[in-house]
Amino acid sequence: MTQKNKLFASLFMLPIAIGFTFSSEAAGRKEPINHEEQYIACIKLVERRPDAAFESALSWASQGGGFPAEHCATQALYALKIYDAAATRLEKLANDMKTDNVELRSQLLHQAGRAWYDHGNLDRAFAVQSTAITLFPDGTEYYIDRAEILAELGRFDEALIDLEVAHSLEPERADILALRGTAKRFLGNDAEALKDITLALDLEPDNLEALLERGILKRLAGDNNGAREDWLRIVNIALGTPAADAAQLNLEKLDVTVE
Repeated sequence: MTQKNKLFASLFMLPIAIGFTFSSEAAGRKEPINHEEQYIACIKLVERRPDAAFESALSWASQGGGFPAEHCATQALYALKIYDAAATRLEKLANDMKTDNVELRSQLLHQAGRAWYDHGNLDRAFAVQSTAITLFPDGTEYYIDRAEILAELGRFDEALIDLEVAHSLEPERADILALRGTAKRFLGNDAEALKDITLALDLEPDNLEALLERGILKRLAGDNNGAREDWLRIVNIALGTPAADAAQLNLEKLDVTVE
């Protein structure tokens, strides 16, 4: 949880068309634009050419694209790693929407919180994620993301509370159990941490974060061979991932300690 890499599949690059109103005609044009198709095409372009997607979104917005065009523009900015601009526009989009669909507004704020997190503004990220949770208290990912923010701020007791809520919403998710185990370790409860990590690996034997954490717990317990086994497994099955990089670093430290 001290690493800044995202541990879960992000919703950021997915369309969130629920609740968007797609008008059937474009301003100043005789031919109608299919805005729903345009939105899907724009989001796909973000994955390949975010710079082109941003320009396309701006052009589309000038032709009556409305909120969907603006949302695609925010996705492009995020993909271009201009996180503060993406976050600011997402917040404005959520606030400007005249809709009773609080889930949609919460999704936009959730994405804004992630963008602020990646920009390094943890205080703003926390505030925005908290607003998203207030609007829609059943968003599992919202609690996970806020827990990550709290962990980076060193507030592990509060992070654990959010992870407990996330676990209650989706008790069969290994990633949540792995994070909860890490929070418990930072709070000095290694025995309970190991229970969570064991449950996570029972659900998903190759969960990288759980393997990484179990290796740390084994190392703390003096089981260097067991720690090495877990970390080597990560390197062997997921070379090039953030978890594998962390495992490799731990292996190097272990070798130095052994020597």
